[in-house]
Amino acid sequence: MTDFVHPGLLFILGALPIPLLNGSVRKAYVLLIPTLAILAVLTMHPGGYGAARFIGQEIIVAKVDKLSVLFATVFSIMALIGMVYALHLTHAGQHVAAFIYVGSALGVVFAGDYLTLFLFWEGMTFASAYLVFAQRGEQAFGAGFRYLMVHITGSVALLGGIILHGVATGSLLFGPIEGGLGFATCLILVGFLLNAAVPPLNAWLTDAYPEATVTGAVFMSAFTTKTAVYVLARAFPGTDLLVWLGTVMALYGVIYAVLENDCRRLLAYHIVSQVGYMVAGIGIGTEMAVNGAVSHAFAHILYKALLFMGAGAVIHVTGRRKLTELGGLYKTMPVTLALYMVGAFAISAFPFFSGFVTKSMVVAAAGQDHRALVVLALTMASSGTFLHTGLKLPYYMFFGTDHGLEAREPPRNMLVAMGIAAVLCIAIGVFPQTLYALLPHPVDFQPYTAVHVTESLGVLMFTALGFVMFLRALDPENTISIDTDWFYRMGARRFMWLAEKPLARYEKAVSDVSETAALPFLHGLARAGLRIDLHGVDAFVNGVARAILLGGGKLRRLQSGVVTHYALAMIAGVIAAIAVFAVAWR
Repeated sequence: MTDFVHPGLLFILGALPIPLLNGSVRKAYVLLIPTLAILAVLTMHPGGYGAARFIGQEIIVAKVDKLSVLFATVFSIMALIGMVYALHLTHAGQHVAAFIYVGSALGVVFAGDYLTLFLFWEGMTFASAYLVFAQRGEQAFGAGFRYLMVHITGSVALLGGIILHGVATGSLLFGPIEGGLGFATCLILVGFLLNAAVPPLNAWLTDAYPEATVTGAVFMSAFTTKTAVYVLARAFPGTDLLVWLGTVMALYGVIYAVLENDCRRLLAYHIVSQVGYMVAGIGIGTEMAVNGAVSHAFAHILYKALLFMGAGAVIHVTGRRKLTELGGLYKTMPVTLALYMVGAFAISAFPFFSGFVTKSMVVAAAGQDHRALVVLALTMASSGTFLHTGLKLPYYMFFGTDHGLEAREPPRNMLVAMGIAAVLCIAIGVFPQTLYALLPHPVDFQPYTAVHVTESLGVLMFTALGFVMFLRALDPENTISIDTDWFYRMGARRFMWLAEKPLARYEKAVSDVSETAALPFLHGLARAGLRIDLHGVDAFVNGVARAILLGGGKLRRLQSGVVTHYALAMIAGVIAAIAVFAVAWR
């Protein structure tokens, strides 16, 4: 028996037979692989696996410790839930892409060196992009290409940082980076922050996720940003810059969610906000803060997937995703509504739901580190999360104005997947010690204290009161929010204008001048050169050649074969040489 089976390779290699399978066999198979991956994670032992040397560097394909096992556990569970949600798909493409996506994320989690990490990092990029392209349509193709371009740019920065870091340190092993933020370290950090969707590097997320397929968006909400949280926790714990970046993220996502009309884009902005808590916790760097950050990542994967599954179920049955076009669905989709609200309570940190026992750990760690401003900002962001994800979105999507949409509950497999996620959200909230036991550091935190419960409920109830009082002011509008993607969208348009107008005109002008003046002149020079070559150089060379041939013919006549003639020629040559010598001597 081997001590380690790489769950990432189970998914990547397991993707190969999927196109060859059909019907119930494929459904059983795509559930079997995640189940085996969960078992592989639960039975693995700490240590390094797959050690080798490549280009003179030590390579460790898999490094197992509590941090990597924590993320691998939730990734494998999420893969199973996502595959249940996607069972109704008839085409194999999304299943294959999701398998490679999950396998690559697990590869990053276990990577013991930067080369292994980078290869799996790129696998995530291209596999997840397919989940956007698979939606088809002009908007999906545009979002998919922008997604690829942004992530490839981040990958170039990451690769440059890895190379410079390897040259400077002589090692490519992946672990905590010490010695401050040098140029190489900053490049690596930028590559990680881009995948974490830290503003202003965040617009790819809210651009691409709403355009992905219904099932693809569920997978995308779970893996890319949380993999970035993992590598930040591994390489940059205690980096003070991350505290402020994370705090800005938490507020930034909530503020933009106010403006959103697209249900999945609203949820995508709350990914930015919630990942802000994790980034801030990693930046604080204490054991409680890091525990809070990674436990919140664990909980977030489940409840955010549940929220995307709920919104996706509505899109699947109605074909609508704008809040201004939805409403009245509580009558026809009550089960979807109930399951969605479990995710809404979890992300809003209601007591006895998963977010309550994880998010509060980050806030408490900020308080212990005497960061009052951070505590205030994170508390405000939590209130905003409940306002939009827990109140505004479900109100306008399931209640609000009834637009007479014909709807029904989604396929049974989608409800089952949502049910599994909902049970886990409640189980973590009720039995937090089970999750705390998986955390990388010992946990000394009690979420269910009278003060904490009272404070949390107070904030939530006042938020609900504000929602009721200012409901009309929160009515969604059919507008488009301008985010930082405006810069590269407009930059690309300006570049195309520059290429199609000024540069094209310059090229045409140069071409016209070339055709009317330069080319005739050059053609004339070429003809003159040809005449000189034919009548000058060739004539001279041919004349010399004819003279040599003529002289040779004359000399051949002297070769009579008579010895006397040769003797006379030698005597004549000697006399001529003496005469030349005599003249030269004078």
